[in-house]
Amino acid sequence: MVDAAVDRLLKLVEHDRSVADLRAHFDQGDGGQVPMFSGARFESLGGGGDIPEHRNRITPWDLVAVKCLSVDVPIDVSLDLLEGALGDQIAGFLEDVPADIDLGDDEARAHIEPGSPAQCAWQALVDQTDVGWVTAGKLLARKRPRLIPIWDSVVRCVYAMPKGDDEWVLLNDLLRERDGALSLKVEAVRDAAALDVNVSVLRTLDVILWMRHRHEHRRSRCPGLR
Repeated sequence: MVDAAVDRLLKLVEHDRSVADLRAHFDQGDGGQVPMFSGARFESLGGGGDIPEHRNRITPWDLVAVKCLSVDVPIDVSLDLLEGALGDQIAGFLEDVPADIDLGDDEARAHIEPGSPAQCAWQALVDQTDVGWVTAGKLLARKRPRLIPIWDSVVRCVYAMPKGDDEWVLLNDLLRERDGALSLKVEAVRDAAALDVNVSVLRTLDVILWMRHRHEHRRSRCPGLR
């Protein structure tokens, strides 16, 4: 299954559309204006979620950044993250999640598998009222963009992974297959699109797949991307 999935993803990444889609998505537009795709600001807003001075704390910038990806953190949860015990709890987990490891690296699996601090942080967020798996994942991806993938219904549909499987671990396996062939191809396409190197391989792959399937995706019984 992994080998076939890598073949399919390589074909999507290598498609002629990928470079143009990346350039369109990350176009910042005119200064002071909202770009065509607000997600273009997700990484860069406030200097980034993983900069040393606040890489382990949820900040107001992070809460606005996830809004750029069309999710909202409820106000009571936001205040708890900024000023309360939930923020301290998430910070404690993040302190044990390295910011300099990429998904697919030799050491990555130990940091994203069930029971790891990253997974515990995700669960602590999902346990909050009106914070679903998408919002929790995007918030953590803002803090660890090289290690934690952005995951929503559109991207999940493209990957076509079996329900109930751990997506982070499966994606880590895909990125390790064939000596990292998928990561290398994504890096090459990112370079061809002239994106900032601070846009991680994970984010680049996410945008390629999301742009390809966003219009055709159906909320129920979607046949996926063919």
